[in-house]
Amino acid sequence: MARCIYCGSRGGFWSEICADCKKLLARVKELRGRVGYGEFLDGLEATGVVKGKIKTFLQADPDGKGSIQDQVTAEMASELMKVMGLKGNQSPQDVKRIRKMVEKQSR
Repeated sequence: MARCIYCGSRGGFWSEICADCKKLLARVKELRGRVGYGEFLDGLEATGVVKGKIKTFLQADPDGKGSIQDQVTAEMASELMKVMGLKGNQSPQDVKRIRKMVEKQSR
């Protein structure tokens, strides 16, 4: 049996993604670019998946493009910059770098 590429739990016989992460992935696709971050998190909680698994899912980087959390944050930051008339674009890697700097400074 394969392990889920997002959370590491059993993914099923023919699937790389467990049922909970499939729910979360569908919800991310539905909410992405349509709601603020708080509403985004509330939407994930509304799936009924436990908070710990949501956190693990958000930190996953199965395709090497940055974690789900960093991808969504980058999209929101880029949209905010566009609305404010600022040039530029945030990548998931930029968000990860900034997040790690902030975490390092807060210690």
